[in-house]
Amino acid sequence: MELPIVDDRPHLAEVVPSVLAVLGVGEFTNTLGLGEFSGACVLLVDGLGWELLDEHAAEAPVLASLRRTPLQVGFPSTTVAGLSAIGTGLRSGEHGMVGYTFDVPGTGVINALRWRRHPDGSDLAGILRPEDVQPLPTTFDRAVAAGVDARVVSDARFARSALTRAAQRGARYVGVHAFGDLAAATLEALGRAGGFCFAYHGRLDLLGHLYGPSSTAWRMQLRQVDRLVESVVDGLPPGRLLAVVADHGMVRMDGTVVDLDRMPELFDGVRDIGGEVRARHVYSGQGATADVLAAWRETFGDRAWVVTREEAIAAGWFGPAVSERVRPRIGDVLVLARGGFGMLRRQAEPEESALVGQHGSITDAERLIPLAVAYRE
Repeated sequence: MELPIVDDRPHLAEVVPSVLAVLGVGEFTNTLGLGEFSGACVLLVDGLGWELLDEHAAEAPVLASLRRTPLQVGFPSTTVAGLSAIGTGLRSGEHGMVGYTFDVPGTGVINALRWRRHPDGSDLAGILRPEDVQPLPTTFDRAVAAGVDARVVSDARFARSALTRAAQRGARYVGVHAFGDLAAATLEALGRAGGFCFAYHGRLDLLGHLYGPSSTAWRMQLRQVDRLVESVVDGLPPGRLLAVVADHGMVRMDGTVVDLDRMPELFDGVRDIGGEVRARHVYSGQGATADVLAAWRETFGDRAWVVTREEAIAAGWFGPAVSERVRPRIGDVLVLARGGFGMLRRQAEPEESALVGQHGSITDAERLIPLAVAYRE
């Protein structure tokens, strides 16, 4: 089976560096060709894929009118990697947040959103420092060092989360609770000349997981997201920019899904399993990689791309560079779903396995996101 090659489309990791370059942070480059402005906000709408916005443009006329081009998020197409791309200006092969769950040598498989061991759920607070898992300087660190007022406007629950420390440290965190204070805090940040704001909205992704992308509930939420964008655009001060992006798209699962926990033959030679329903990291025991690869390929055939770590790196899935710190976090074998296929684990991952909408793989529906831009002269 021919492997998908990550193409040369602009990447989500280029958005914040391009903004900061315009704001005068000299170590960054404006690779996206953004125009001149004196302050900016990047608003990330979790789960808003390019194909979904294109299909439902009538539900989001403001966003649709502001679309410039699709960006890619590379692999994995998941929130941990997307927020880390925003927070470091780098791809997953360098920032190292390579999945919803992944192996950290010396600790084992971790859930990077919940900061717990996977799948037993034991708390890693005080055991594993987020700054050690993602030790690179953040874009916010570098902005503040250059004299830029950098803020994160996001759910108040995440203010002290491990992922915030890993990917967003350095910024002033402004905790919000709903659309109203998200819009108000974003506009307040945009009112500061020379400032940079990153804002995050996660409810569209939540409803996509629960009811499926394109469901009635999802479409109603997309309408509300469009009103949020419209409110910020209407309130933009002169000389300010709003860029709207996402961290991944989403697909609806179909009847081809399997439950890995009921397929013991696939665990022969397997040390651990990470990733998520659409993208699995399979960690093999010593000397077992070839047998594991053969078993998973034979079982799933054309329902998934089943490749070795080396093949995935060579195909550019993790970006042009993969550091030695990051390499062992990647599965010895990677299994990426196609179509509406998914690899559930109903016993080990009951909550995740119950979700209708999923993401993580490298299909266009999951890895392509919109870049929508508004500017007030």
